[in-house]
Amino acid sequence: MCASRMDLRETFATNLRRLRNERGLSQDDLAYEAGVSRSYLSQLEKGVFYASLKIIGKLAESLGAEPAEFLKLHKHKNRRG
Repeated sequence: MCASRMDLRETFATNLRRLRNERGLSQDDLAYEAGVSRSYLSQLEKGVFYASLKIIGKLAESLGAEPAEFLKLHKHKNRRG
């Protein structure tokens, strides 16, 4: 596996945090809306766990986002090469 390839859990975690913050939701609020525990949501945002398709669907619906949004790679302004 290529070392420069971003881990999917890290990508998912970054996008989950970004989407939640953009919508002004706390972890408690999103967890409640998605029907998951806050501690589980926290672990997803830290990249500790892989999310199932069922959970991705619940989170996407709760955030008003497309499921694919969680796996999009976003370029950083201050990239070092």
